[in-house]
Amino acid sequence: MTTQQPDATARYRLTAAQTRALAPLLTGRHAPGPLDAIVDVAGIRVGHTTVTDGTSVRTGVTAVVPDQLDSRRLPANLAVGNGHGKLVGATQLVELGELETPILLTATLSTFRVADALVTWMLGRPGQQATTTLNPVVGECNDAGLSDIRLRPITPEHVFAALDGASAERPGEGAIGAGTGMSTMGFKGGIGTASRCATVGETGASVGVLALTNFSGRLPIAGLPNPPWAGTVLEPEGNSCVLLVATDAPVDARQLGRIARRAVYAMGPAGAEFAHGSGDYAIAFGTADPDRRLLPDRQLTPIFTATTEATVAAIVHSLLAATGATSASGRVVPGLLDVWRP
Repeated sequence: MTTQQPDATARYRLTAAQTRALAPLLTGRHAPGPLDAIVDVAGIRVGHTTVTDGTSVRTGVTAVVPDQLDSRRLPANLAVGNGHGKLVGATQLVELGELETPILLTATLSTFRVADALVTWMLGRPGQQATTTLNPVVGECNDAGLSDIRLRPITPEHVFAALDGASAERPGEGAIGAGTGMSTMGFKGGIGTASRCATVGETGASVGVLALTNFSGRLPIAGLPNPPWAGTVLEPEGNSCVLLVATDAPVDARQLGRIARRAVYAMGPAGAEFAHGSGDYAIAFGTADPDRRLLPDRQLTPIFTATTEATVAAIVHSLLAATGATSASGRVVPGLLDVWRP
């Protein structure tokens, strides 16, 4: 086994002690890609729209846009850890094993407005003039702890901006886009991303993960301070995690279901407690040329371990990138690096 240290130390301005404490979560068998992000899988772009008024509203939209969708549907599948969620498009995604739209993330009560706007955006795309059926895929977490979720402030223009502004540059993390109002394991969470490079036979493959984190549990780091509400509940009911896994390995929809399950499994080592009110989902999709020969199942282990390592790193990155916030009602959610100073 070889161990690599991703450039998290510089990116998040970690101290030497913090780097050592996080090493078991951020290192493993596989090296990160050049950007240590889901965009290391060629053709993937990410866009954010952040919607906030500085007091009552902290929410937004995040779009993961595979360019390969311009010419074809992509093999895809879904794994459900705990199904307390409102994932739009889930049944057809599993039934057909195909992804036909970008994947959008937002707050729970805005899910349906975002799905409608995504359909509008898709119907306006080239080649969609005759479309009469479409399966938008939209995931959500509940940001009511820091945002007035009942306002449902997301508009079609917010959705269009995230889609049209999607970039292949390293995405913003933490309190941005759909992650603006999210909390994770007692601290400010949100968007995190990571990637890992795997060797399969004599060829290489990339696995990229983007996480929207909003779940309860305990980050497994010695000496971590207790969150402000320690001894009561770590998070209000309704917390979730949505994990998007992209790979350029030549795999089919059935195999992508196996890959997606590894992403859900990785929430455990990251500290998740898989609570009653948590909607824990992973969507995995492939971007490889459909004419490439599929990998046999016996060669998938490096893809599995790369998925697990990238997922844990993406979850941790969502915490490292986020700064603390206070809700309009006075609920304080600190950023991990605001209070953890080993």
